[in-house]
Amino acid sequence: MSTDNAISVSADAMAHSHRVCSFLRDQIIECGGWLPFSAWMQHALYAPGLGYYAAGSVKLADNTANAKRPTGDFITAPELSPLFGQTLANQVAGILRSCESTNVLEFGAGTGALANDVLTHLDVLGIKAQYTILEVSADLKARQQKRLASWGDRVQWLDRAPASFIGCVLANEVLDAMPVDVFAWSLPAEEGVNPQVLQRGISLNADDQFVWQDRAADAPLAAAIAQRCPAMPGYQSEINLRGEAWIKEIAGWLTKGAAILIDYGFPQAEYYHPQRHRGTLMCHIQHRAHDDPFLAPGLQDITAHVDFTAMADAALASGLDVLGYTSQARFLLNAGLTELMMSRQQDESFTMQARLTMNNAVQKLISEAEMGELFKVLVIGRGIEAPLIGFTRGDRRHQL
Repeated sequence: MSTDNAISVSADAMAHSHRVCSFLRDQIIECGGWLPFSAWMQHALYAPGLGYYAAGSVKLADNTANAKRPTGDFITAPELSPLFGQTLANQVAGILRSCESTNVLEFGAGTGALANDVLTHLDVLGIKAQYTILEVSADLKARQQKRLASWGDRVQWLDRAPASFIGCVLANEVLDAMPVDVFAWSLPAEEGVNPQVLQRGISLNADDQFVWQDRAADAPLAAAIAQRCPAMPGYQSEINLRGEAWIKEIAGWLTKGAAILIDYGFPQAEYYHPQRHRGTLMCHIQHRAHDDPFLAPGLQDITAHVDFTAMADAALASGLDVLGYTSQARFLLNAGLTELMMSRQQDESFTMQARLTMNNAVQKLISEAEMGELFKVLVIGRGIEAPLIGFTRGDRRHQL
């Protein structure tokens, strides 16, 4: 069955999406006919047994040599090349040595590729790390457990954040999947009337279909938006208050160490740039990106870019230090990506095909036209005195 001209899903998958839609309709009705988009996104992604990350669909691409055709809905940096995780491990090692720990905690570990590559390279560096994972997706957790089985009890899974933690935290593409509030500045009804902050939500039309509906934002939300985004009539964007709350939660249990946050996004001045007037909300299904969250609820990912200024401000307000901020390309090059590539090329078993595959993957990781500039790295922490190698050149904290 096709949901549009480009996307084809099975009858079972479509039946699942219908169940998700029925659940979402019930939530809208229970809330009086209107649901804030943040609540819609929460249910569509995380509703037990139904949401995109809570049900059993394949989310991340299989990028192994055995994959005969593209799978999943998107591919992340760890799946492109083991060099990503190995390079990241160079920075993880520095953090672990600085806080005298061997503990690594990863949020949202995907297929387990990053965990495997980080552990492997930390072993090379002489650090026998203990790795814990907090994963909300049951099917991704199962894939991780299969992939990481050879590490034995050095890899453990948690159901909730620890009460206290000393070590290094990793979060690759976690913030972008947190539910966001969508807002718009109103068009003035008459000359001289200032635009107001509208909160965008979801309601049902006469045919029981999902439609956008705007309401005046409550005072706290309107104030938070007005502090970040200048009043621009008709302008639409997002605010990730849950991401900021998560940063503050990290501050509550990170006793000593650092969290490396990698995601696509911008500093605040770029995030709310006048030219970005339709916001950053995006959906991903079968390696296609679009902006319609109603297309196939439960079958597609829903994301928004990250306002890194807001995340850094949340860290500082909670007593954490902002230790570095730069592009993914600059971070990887600073942390030793080139040296790892050269070392790999010196391996006598390294074939021309392997060289081509590696070079193509690295190009995607560091090219300004691919992930290199769009993705940023923000490191926050407590009690880390030594400088971080990932920010030796091109640190952009002054842009936050």
